Amino acid sequence: QVQLVESGGGLVQAGGSLKLSCVVSGRTSTRYAMGWFRQPPGKEREFVAFIGWIGGSKYYADSVLGRFTISGDARKHLFYLQMNSLKPEDTAVYHCATYDSGNYLTPRAYDYWGQGTQVTVSS
Repeated sequence: QVQLVESGGGLVQAGGSLKLSCVVSGRTSTRYAMGWFRQPPGKEREFVAFIGWIGGSKYYADSVLGRFTISGDARKHLFYLQMNSLKPEDTAVYHCATYDSGNYLTPRAYDYWGQGTQVTVSS
């Protein structure tokens, strides 16, 4: 059974940084892409970042471009989201997910999800 576990969330002041980790277990293939999504309080889940299975393709939401960096290696089943210059509007539960098929911007394109880690940015 495939499981994803996120860690690294917490409370940080605006302008600070956090690095989220995502560990994938139970997946025998090492050829898969990953995405990070977030769900702010009272809002729908939204796309944050995507990394292709060989790490060469990386895409970001406009709202985080230049501040967040996705990285990782499917061969090691370990992925990261480095978040710099955090803003109060980045407050959300952050989820990692393994990509299945379709539009990578939408949650339905992903097949397995972690439970999420809370990120809170104070002003």
